[in-house]
Amino acid sequence: MEEILHSLNAIRTMEVIDIERGIKIGFARDFKINCDNNSIESILIPIQKGNWFGKMEYIEIAWGDIIKIGEDVILVNLKEIAQEIL
Repeated sequence: MEEILHSLNAIRTMEVIDIERGIKIGFARDFKINCDNNSIESILIPIQKGNWFGKMEYIEIAWGDIIKIGEDVILVNLKEIAQEIL
């Protein structure tokens, strides 16, 4: 099976979807990277709570919770996180 590589900019354009509930979560805004072993630990997705001028909050999705990165979507399993935030 051929390995498909994605750039960080390409991942930012993909919509993140929770497969457990079938809901759209948003787009990756930022990444947490472990510089010691050169790996991505998690992706950060902004969510808007309250009004437009409120502080931006983020959902942090661990790299291990990503099920599949396709051509235009990222499928994740948020488990308990979605109930607390969404």
